[in-house]
Amino acid sequence: MTGHAYTLLGLILGFGVGLLHFASLKRVTAMYLSGTATARAVALQLGRLALVAVLLVFLALKGAMPLLAGALGLLLARIVVLRLNRSEE
Repeated sequence: MTGHAYTLLGLILGFGVGLLHFASLKRVTAMYLSGTATARAVALQLGRLALVAVLLVFLALKGAMPLLAGALGLLLARIVVLRLNRSEE
């Protein structure tokens, strides 16, 4: 793969992982607040963070531009999830 392909892949993967990461945050928060599934909430939280960490390390190994594109994808996914949840309320 070329550098441009990894950059595009970083953006796409960052957006996809970001959607999962930020969408699951609502679930984790509800689990913490309920107080009945704290262990599951902690496990889900650690899984969310591990997935993002693995993605960012993978992209960092491919270069600065794929890493930056992945970070941009994460930020764009955050905006999308926040806007979707704002419209639900």
